[in-house]
Amino acid sequence: MGSETGLTAAGRTDTGRKRPHNEDAIRLEPGLGLLVLADGMGGYSAGEVASQIAVDTVVSTVRNASPLERGDRLLEEAFQKANRSILDTARSDPERQGMGTTIVACLFRRRRVTIGHVGDSRAYRLRRGRMEQLTTDHSLNQELLDRGYYTRMEARRAGNRHVITRALGVRESVDVSLREESVAEGDLFMLCSDGLTDMMDDHSIRYALESRSGALEELADSLVDRANELGGRDNISVILTLAGAGSASERRPLLSRFRDRLQKLFRREGNPADI
Repeated sequence: MGSETGLTAAGRTDTGRKRPHNEDAIRLEPGLGLLVLADGMGGYSAGEVASQIAVDTVVSTVRNASPLERGDRLLEEAFQKANRSILDTARSDPERQGMGTTIVACLFRRRRVTIGHVGDSRAYRLRRGRMEQLTTDHSLNQELLDRGYYTRMEARRAGNRHVITRALGVRESVDVSLREESVAEGDLFMLCSDGLTDMMDDHSIRYALESRSGALEELADSLVDRANELGGRDNISVILTLAGAGSASERRPLLSRFRDRLQKLFRREGNPADI
């Protein structure tokens, strides 16, 4: 899926092998420069309701905003609106009380990306062979890791690794983590739920991203399929986007496009076009 923003994106969400239904939700809006992923919780169908409210609210907020709005302010507003909408829905339906969701979103504008997240869904960037996690989990596990109680290997095996410390739909206001990064042509960004990162460590994910040979859709499928092969204990969702990979004209070097324009001008004026 390409766009005028110079992004091409693909995503897949899967129930996995253990869960009865899928409580994850994803939205790909490359025309807005927006990618959103949410991992719901709450039992019955409540989790999938919360995650869908979250991604829909973020998309509608960005779509209706001024393109001049700062990315961090816009995602902050969108996440707070989603938080209130989930709370209001839960209050109106007793079966949905207690529902909530994680969320992670990337908003691309003018060669910059704003990353917002709440919970333990993650964003990564692969740039020239180096993979970086752009989010820090809002989880008990992460807090214990930061304090030195766990090594990274111990943290991956800990029984409390799914206890999150922030989510949409839990309190009247939510503390949103925001970060802005540069975007270079060829950057590969990935958003994912913990259904992927519980099954694959960062080394395995990096190897899969670096080994990409086909379309992004194929890479998304291979990541989800691999997580299922390793057990598929949770819903698995992945969104991938490749920066600077829009239309062929978008990918051509600036000098080449300038040369074409001069040739057209010279032909129109009847002058030589030998440049």
